[in-house]
Amino acid sequence: MSPKKARPKSVAGRRTKRALSAKNEDVGLSHRLNDLIERIDIMMPEMTARIAALEHLLLEKELCTRKDLSSAREYVRRLEE
Repeated sequence: MSPKKARPKSVAGRRTKRALSAKNEDVGLSHRLNDLIERIDIMMPEMTARIAALEHLLLEKELCTRKDLSSAREYVRRLEE
C-alpha cells in the first residue's frame, strides 16, 4: 500500500482562513442588521406621528372621510399579506 499524501499546509490554512473570514462576515452582517433594526425602531414613531398628522389634516380639510381612511388602511393590510 502506498502511504497517503499529506495536504500541503497552505491549502489547509486557506480553508481555515476562509472559515474565519465567513464567520467574520456573518458577525459583520449581524452588526449591520442590528444597526438597521435600531434605526427603524427610531424612525417608526416619527413616521407614525406624521401619518397621523396627515390623516388629521385630510379630515379637517374635509378632503376625505374616516371611512375613506379605514378603507385605505384595509387596502394596505391586504397588500402586505
